[in-house]
Amino acid sequence: MKVRQFEGDRAVLRPLFREADDSEPAIDGYLDEGDVLVAVVAGRIVGYGQLVPAGTGSAELKSMAVLEDQRGGGVGRALVEAMLRVCRDRGVGRVLVATAAADTGNLRFYQRQGFRLFSVERDAFGPTTGYPAGLLVDGIPLRDRVWLDQEL
Repeated sequence: MKVRQFEGDRAVLRPLFREADDSEPAIDGYLDEGDVLVAVVAGRIVGYGQLVPAGTGSAELKSMAVLEDQRGGGVGRALVEAMLRVCRDRGVGRVLVATAAADTGNLRFYQRQGFRLFSVERDAFGPTTGYPAGLLVDGIPLRDRVWLDQEL
């Protein structure tokens, strides 16, 4: 597996962005922001991670996904490590990431990568923010966003 900067038309990555986000309007709003790294296996893009500026000295891991058939094999970890390396090289001192409170798998994953919980944004997901009503993640209603961070 190789992780590299993505330089092409991000529209080709939209199916992967949909793996990470259920809101087309939200994806439209950030698809072209920041930097995107991709994980490539045998010439196939199997995952991506997007970094965007988040204020002075900070960056946000805005969006990340790994194809279902590649999950559990270290692709996500490699993407996070590469994005943290990019941030360190740029002098970024803090990296933020947000995920749904209902997505316990993502919460576990990010904490295993060294991120720590620091706030909850209630009612971040719903029709007013472009998410269909009644969405469930592992049987848990999609409502709140949890923010995590990591000091570099």
